[in-house]
This record gives sequence, structure tokens and C-alpha cells, in this order.
Amino acid sequence: MTNKQFSNTEQTVFEELLIHRRDVRGNRFLSSPIAEDTLRKILHAAELSPSVGFSQPWEFVIIKNQQTKQAVADVFAVENTKAEKLFSDEKRKEYAQLKLEGILKTPVNIAVFYRQPDGPVLGQTSMPDMGEYSVVCAIQNMWLMARALNIGMGWVSILDPEKVKDILKIPEERKDKLKLVAYLCFGHVDEFLNQPELEILKWDTRKPISDYLHQESYTQQ
Repeated sequence: MTNKQFSNTEQTVFEELLIHRRDVRGNRFLSSPIAEDTLRKILHAAELSPSVGFSQPWEFVIIKNQQTKQAVADVFAVENTKAEKLFSDEKRKEYAQLKLEGILKTPVNIAVFYRQPDGPVLGQTSMPDMGEYSVVCAIQNMWLMARALNIGMGWVSILDPEKVKDILKIPEERKDKLKLVAYLCFGHVDEFLNQPELEILKWDTRKPISDYLHQESYTQQ
């Protein structure tokens, strides 16, 4: 079909999907398995993502083995202890109560890497980070598809990327070419919250668009 148009109803459904997307934390996940067809749909959403110069610079490692997940969880524990110390006393207490990851609880983890190009890429010559941004677009597509399938996704960023590469047995000759962008946890959940959990816990508040919207130029005269 050429020139596909979307109805008002479809537009509303998409907006609802955006509103109800959540970064799911470890205390919400269930251990029940994810169907292979569901996982394929999530990965298909990734390959439909836009990428600079149509380079498709993503690599995915699917992790289901519990020993592998335990090794990654151990890396998280070390980095999480370091991170906790960076916050003020009050915030540190709040931080300690957060269940920030679901590595062991979820049936499927996916490590997402950016594959650096061997030569120039159309559209990436002036802004080299565009390749990594393309990978982030793929992750967002996965997030939205997972939510549409009523599967929770949590993005774990408190990790040492090089240690994760070692755990996942990235070949030495490939390590410099692959950058860990995300470590994702997928699973069924007991509940999708009506608001982001950190907003509910008052870790921070949602900013009004007026706080970061500028007209014509950054500085108004």
C-alpha cells in the first residue's frame, strides 16, 4: 500500500501507547516465559527503525541463560554500590530502596550494541554520534512494540560495558568496534503503573514543555 494514512482512532491508540509506555523495574516483573513469536515481533520492530544512511548499525545479543544473567547482575551490583555513594544522604536512602533492574527476574535479556562503521556513512560524516542515535531509535521501537504486546521492558544502564562484553564473549578483535548502548530486560509484569514509578516516588517531577521549548532561537531577545 502506498501513501498509507492513519485514522483518528489509530492516532489515538498510538498516543495511548506513548502515554502508557513504562521503564519497568525489577519489583514488577514476572518470571513467566515470553513466547518466541512475541520476541520476534519485538526484534522486528527494531529492524524497522530509522538509521543514518540506512546503515542499520545495531547488534543484539539475546540472553536467556541464568548463569550469564547472574554474571551481569553481579556487575550491576558493583556499579550500583558506586552509584549510590554519589547522591546526598536523603537521596541515597531513597536510592537504596529502588529496585532498579530485573536482570534475574526476567526470562529474556537483550544486550544492544552499536557497531562502528569501517568507512564513511551517509549523514554521519559531520555528526559521528548519529550512528549511536540510530541504535537508540531501534531501542525505542522495541520498547513501544513490547508495550503494545503487554510486555514490560526495563533499561539497565548501571553497568560496566567492558565487563559485559567479556561476559558475552565479544571477540577481542571486535571489542573496539562494538559499543554497549543498552542492556534490556523483557518480561510479563504484575501491573503497568499509570505514571512512571520515579514520578510516583517523587524522585523527580515531569517538566512542563515550556521549560525546554524555544522559539526561533535558543535565547529570546
